[in-house]
Amino acid sequence: MEWFVVRMWLRQFLYAVYARRLRKRLDGANLPRHLAMVMDGNRRWARQMGFDDPRVGHRYGAEHLDEVLGWCAEMGIRHVTVFVASVDNMRRRDAGEVGNLMRMIEDVVAERLSRPSSVWRLHLAGRLDVLPDSTRDALKLAADSSRDAARSTADGHGGFHLNIAIGYDGREEIVTAIRALLDEEAKAGYSVADIAQRLTADRIAAHLYTGGQPDPDLVIRTSGERRMSGFLLWQAAYSELHFCDVYWPGFRRIDFLRALRSYAARNRRFGA
Repeated sequence: MEWFVVRMWLRQFLYAVYARRLRKRLDGANLPRHLAMVMDGNRRWARQMGFDDPRVGHRYGAEHLDEVLGWCAEMGIRHVTVFVASVDNMRRRDAGEVGNLMRMIEDVVAERLSRPSSVWRLHLAGRLDVLPDSTRDALKLAADSSRDAARSTADGHGGFHLNIAIGYDGREEIVTAIRALLDEEAKAGYSVADIAQRLTADRIAAHLYTGGQPDPDLVIRTSGERRMSGFLLWQAAYSELHFCDVYWPGFRRIDFLRALRSYAARNRRFGA
């Protein structure tokens, strides 16, 4: 038993030393202004940890988001978008699992983001009409609370913005943005020919869920999957991608710092 305790202490010590070294190397580095994350692998993590009910992973995953946002704030990353659930997740997964995930969103994510101590201003991205009433109301309340907190602080709540992508579909977002732009132009009295002439990528982007925010510089996906799953199809056109083999609840600070180190070492070409 004593040897086990010593080994655990030594492991934690070495982890802390390594994390400090990684953090130090990022001083003055080029870091993303906007970080997007696909928080994948909650259920697989729960099975790996021996839980009988894999849905337990959703609670650990929801609670872990709070910690990761703290890492982002510490590094000065002021825009974060997290992929919580797609429209397909809501429609195709077991009703019990979806209900459990929604409760985690209400009890953990929405509750913590609505606290006065939170530095994050919450923005919602997705079809709220596919969410349960209780989840939709909790998220709207959290968004309103964070907006009020931003107005009440001299520095605009620190300028930290969190987009929660829930009930989200990337292609549907683009269609919705174009539809909103066309409706706006029609109400202003423009003809179809005029609208076509005035149509630009920037004008479409202004009507996306993330309108007014910079596009994500870096997208991290956990769990080892190497695909985007329809996430931020427009905004991530020139994003750098980082795929991490650990499951979301097991995503450690050193995994986060390694992703930033990888990003800082890249020469971004933006399609050139």
